[in-house]
Amino acid sequence: MNLNQYPYPSRRHVVTGKRGAVATSQPQAALAGMEMLLAGGNAVDAALAMAIALTVLEPTSNGIGSDAFALVHDGEKLHGLSANGLSPAGLDFATFAAGGAVPTRGWLPVTVPGAPDAWRELHQKFGKLPFERLFEPAIRYAEEGFAVTPETGRNWRRIEAVYGPLQDACFQPFKAVFMPGGKAPRPGEIWRSPRHAETLRELARTHSESFYRGKLADRIADFAAATGGYLTRADLAAYRSEWVEPLSVRYRGLEVHQIPPPGQGIAALMALKILEGFELSQYPRDSVEGFHLQLEAMKLAFADVQKYVGDPRYMTVSAADLLHPDYLAQRRGLIGEQALPVQAGAPQGGTVYLCAADGELQVSFIQSNYMGFGAGIVVDGTGISLQNRGAGFVLEEGHVNQYAPAKKPFHTIIPGFLTREGKPLGPFGVMGGHMQPQGHLQVVVNLEDYHMNPQAALDAPRWQWTQGLRVELEPAVPLHLVQGLKERGHEVVLQSEWASFGRGQMILKPAAAFLAATEPRADGMALAW
Repeated sequence: MNLNQYPYPSRRHVVTGKRGAVATSQPQAALAGMEMLLAGGNAVDAALAMAIALTVLEPTSNGIGSDAFALVHDGEKLHGLSANGLSPAGLDFATFAAGGAVPTRGWLPVTVPGAPDAWRELHQKFGKLPFERLFEPAIRYAEEGFAVTPETGRNWRRIEAVYGPLQDACFQPFKAVFMPGGKAPRPGEIWRSPRHAETLRELARTHSESFYRGKLADRIADFAAATGGYLTRADLAAYRSEWVEPLSVRYRGLEVHQIPPPGQGIAALMALKILEGFELSQYPRDSVEGFHLQLEAMKLAFADVQKYVGDPRYMTVSAADLLHPDYLAQRRGLIGEQALPVQAGAPQGGTVYLCAADGELQVSFIQSNYMGFGAGIVVDGTGISLQNRGAGFVLEEGHVNQYAPAKKPFHTIIPGFLTREGKPLGPFGVMGGHMQPQGHLQVVVNLEDYHMNPQAALDAPRWQWTQGLRVELEPAVPLHLVQGLKERGHEVVLQSEWASFGRGQMILKPAAAFLAATEPRADGMALAW
């Protein structure tokens, strides 16, 4: 039987609860979060248990060697955490660029992982249960095994063509762990990773310290040295996550919040403020006019972000410059009836997403290896799968995001959060590379302009700008939109499946009850109590 074939429409409903809720892209991870809430933990405990479990349950998107970002509302204030690492201090530009293109696999694009430190930082600031307790579901899944879910299995199978032919020594532990017997596990098959469990126990016991300044750090550095890598003990020991002030804009009646650069969350905020100058609600949700305006606003924002955003220490244009009302009004004035070629202005000056909420805390959390399984490197004997975030750099001379040692790359993963009149409404997110700010914009528009409930806002058919005038549409987009956008100059591609249009979760509390939703583009589950 084919676990990815559903010939008849199926729908999900908003999940409601009084005391708390969790939502993630993987059912067993959602159960891990609910397990923490039922044990007396809070939303941060639940979010961390889910994030840790997902390193086992959805290795197609993240791992212990991921980066992570979080937004946490404590009822009074919204806190932002950036846990993204630097490129190795000993890896120079000439070596990084020797292949003539930005590397995507192997050791060159590996930056210092931030996720284990994010888990520790969030727990120290907000956690209620013992740190070790948060690891128990993940360890159980790794040791006992779990049945691979359909969408995860679909994505897992794709690695056979990508990583199967790679013969360098650094890739062999990865293939042994994630391609047992030379192939990826199929949906419904049982997969286990006992070394992963051992590493999680070490992280739990040392409160992640071992990863940066202990036994695990030694194993990472030694494996790198033995297989042509660049991460050193000094790189790992120097790492610290950073508490940051979120970026925020008002879009009609909502306040939308994002993590600041080097992440691309600012693109969603810019596009929303550009779009705010149009009365979008006068057009039906599935209208050519509405889609066209959203696409044009998003393209203008992306053009600026791709030119000006990177490691904040290197940016010559600030986030405040990019969000300045006068500048965004100039950008808005460029939008007409026809599709615009993408051009930056001149201002002055593969991921898992999850969320959790209780009566006190609301958490928006995202962590990712990038490009699915990341660099294709598993530190031998540990189950630590390393991300390839260095693939976010560029080689262009003088660009803000040009590769340099000990520098943070442009980052795609972005957690979102909504407030109304300064009061927390709830966390939301849409994972998936450069689809993320585009998904954020579409979800916010669905909520605010078209008054959809959280599940409908996630379910609604999506568009995605990719490059130039090219626009991709989901199969469910009405055909009149395809033709109408073509007439406006968009180069429209109607995709045969929805795999590239993001995968999101949301928990809102507009009144007394929590409203939790997870979309059908993933295997996800929302639970509330």
